[in-house]
Amino acid sequence: MTGTRERLIAAAERLFAERGIDGVSLREINHASGAKNAIAVQYHFKDRSGMIMAIMAKHQPSVESARHTLLDRYEAGDDRDVRLLAAALVRPLAAKLADTGGGPEFLQIRAGLLNRPDPVIPPEMLEDPASSICRWRDLVEPLLEADAARLHQRFTANLYASIELARRARSGPHTDDRLFTSYLIDVVTAILGAPVSPETRRLADERDAARSPLSH
Repeated sequence: MTGTRERLIAAAERLFAERGIDGVSLREINHASGAKNAIAVQYHFKDRSGMIMAIMAKHQPSVESARHTLLDRYEAGDDRDVRLLAAALVRPLAAKLADTGGGPEFLQIRAGLLNRPDPVIPPEMLEDPASSICRWRDLVEPLLEADAARLHQRFTANLYASIELARRARSGPHTDDRLFTSYLIDVVTAILGAPVSPETRRLADERDAARSPLSH
């Protein structure tokens, strides 16, 4: 029998995925879960941030485990092909497309968290140094141009993959997810390997010079 906490998480996953993190009240989550206690969300999760952290905690362990396995394989081998690292970014998340326990909803919520200017959960939850994404960034950096790293090309690849997976999750289920995943890895590989143009390099230099304390 599903407990109140699990029902609340399932209701929050569905509503956050449908309407966005800011488009759902805690009262609506409480009602959709069928909880009898009017303050069940506050009791179990305290606030919206706690609710989102619980959703992340439900799904993130499987993503972490799968990505660490792929990164272990990468480090154990001799091939330093950037596509292997693109696959390590994408495949653990793409597996959630087939997760009937809220996987597609998780992908949509995660993309919403990355693609917003203001954090709604503690940054350290997304930036844990022991996390697979931090390990992934460290392994990708030597394969990038210095200017690509300076312009956060790794974050661009991560954000693009997240948004595309969320779009796929929203429109699914599909029968060709393997093809979609492989092509997404191709595109992420291209993003990571894209050269920085002289124009972009010049504009980045001008921006950095303007930000320097010595320029004032």
